[in-house]
Amino acid sequence: MPEDKGTIDFLWNPKLPALSSSLENGNHKMGSTSSLWLPQNKLIDGLFVPPKDPKKINKLQRKRLKDTTGKKWFEMSAPKITPELKKDLEILKLRSVIDPKRHYKKSDSKTLPKYFQVGTMVEPVSEYFSSRLTRRQRKATLTDELLSDRGFHQYRKRKVSEIEDERRTASGSKRVVARG
Repeated sequence: MPEDKGTIDFLWNPKLPALSSSLENGNHKMGSTSSLWLPQNKLIDGLFVPPKDPKKINKLQRKRLKDTTGKKWFEMSAPKITPELKKDLEILKLRSVIDPKRHYKKSDSKTLPKYFQVGTMVEPVSEYFSSRLTRRQRKATLTDELLSDRGFHQYRKRKVSEIEDERRTASGSKRVVARG
């Protein structure tokens, strides 16, 4: 079966309903099959006419606007929050607990941010041997990176044991032995 590879066939058959116009009271009204996007009652002579009510106009304009931060923030869009991204954002909120040497300003909001961007750190060529992470040390998420860090693991273990010792001594001194 030799095929001719020199020709390209391209067929375009749009699947549009047939336009049916009928004369009723001197006006042309489109049938229910011809209104592709809007119901028959919102079309006037087959055309969409915006409502005169200002509340409805504002509602239509809000639907058309993209969910962005605005012109001053370069139209940053709201990303889709995945479970991994949610964990990373929660860790960033608790960053004051992670590093004992750094102190951060207290976060005002208790909710996760709506608009943000995630990037990738690219080391300059000058830091190739000094402070570069190897492929084995690089992780996909911030959570994985923290779990693989030995310094953080030791700090966390020490803090947990301190809290447990503190609770043991506090609960031991409050015991009241009832003598009968």
